[in-house]
Amino acid sequence: MAVVSRTVLISGARAPVALDLARSFAAAGLAPHLVDSLPSALANASRTPAGVHRWASPRRRRDRFRQDFARLLERLDPVLVVPTCEEVFHLAAAAAALDVADRLFAPPLETLGRLHAKDRFVDLCATLGLDAPATRRLEHPAALAACGASARGLVFKPAYSRAGDRTLVRPEPAALRRVQPSPADPWIAQDAVAGREVCFYAVAVRGELVAFAPYAPVWQTAGGASYAFEQIGGDLGERLRGQARRLGEVVGTGQFACDAIVDREGRPWLIECNPRATSGAHLFGRGPRLAGAMLAGEPAEPLPGLRYLSPAMALFGLPEALVRGRLGRWREDLARGEDAVGAPVDRLPALGALVDGIAFQVGAWTGGRSLADQMTRDMCWNGEPL
Repeated sequence: MAVVSRTVLISGARAPVALDLARSFAAAGLAPHLVDSLPSALANASRTPAGVHRWASPRRRRDRFRQDFARLLERLDPVLVVPTCEEVFHLAAAAAALDVADRLFAPPLETLGRLHAKDRFVDLCATLGLDAPATRRLEHPAALAACGASARGLVFKPAYSRAGDRTLVRPEPAALRRVQPSPADPWIAQDAVAGREVCFYAVAVRGELVAFAPYAPVWQTAGGASYAFEQIGGDLGERLRGQARRLGEVVGTGQFACDAIVDREGRPWLIECNPRATSGAHLFGRGPRLAGAMLAGEPAEPLPGLRYLSPAMALFGLPEALVRGRLGRWREDLARGEDAVGAPVDRLPALGALVDGIAFQVGAWTGGRSLADQMTRDMCWNGEPL
């Protein structure tokens, strides 16, 4: 693969997936630099990054963030800037303003917004002929009240949310009283689909699907975020690939991931999209596969087997296993799977991620916030003008 620069800048250093992407680019012969607006013990503990940097909060200090971004571009001259978390939205706006959108591995902000807003994503699926449950946007309490009689057949969640935060599945009408949708905080009501959850992670380059990993969550947090996952194949995997291929045409260039519910007939219904990296990227291993896909459009296929985030398996998996009598399954999955955080010659990031996880959890408790809110509040984007 021919590249001009030998440096890549990967943002969202707090995320384990950022480290695995760094390992992939390092395996491809590039010098990966990581950056975030918060300190990352995970990244600083690793031997992989050529450098770990800080920039201002893209949500709270937008102008300073853009200045920091511009300085990093000048200093490092990366061939590619690869976002992994919700800073992708702020980077898309900044890259357009700085006229460096060609170096950002993400589509324009308008496309990102179309994928990120849950109602707009369903509308997009309809135009592409992809299966998605009927979804209604709620911006006023009266619109929510109109759904009360059918609430037991619906899923309610913010139009802009992450990790299942505030989601209500088939709630009793009384449970909706604490929901207050508004134009500034819109919600959606989505037809509930009975079935099992599956996901996919994908990479597109110039509208072509170049990397694709369909997977099923094996262990999840209460909000639905998975921290142990395994590739799925067969007819279901090919159906999901077909959906990803159509969406890739809209994405153009960038990473995207979708959650779906597979009904009793084996039909996957797309329920939401994350236009960024997700845990599915871990399924490509630590070799140069993903780097080659992003840099040169080289086709990349995932590796078989179970991957897990060892700190989350300790913080969330073990307590769940003890409470629900799944200790045997927990031990079995640890034995048969592979840790996506610690590598054979790079074990310390697992400890760093544990430190980060505890800090986020303590911050959530003391601030009276959900863990998802605590982890993203400095960079999340909820549709406001950028």
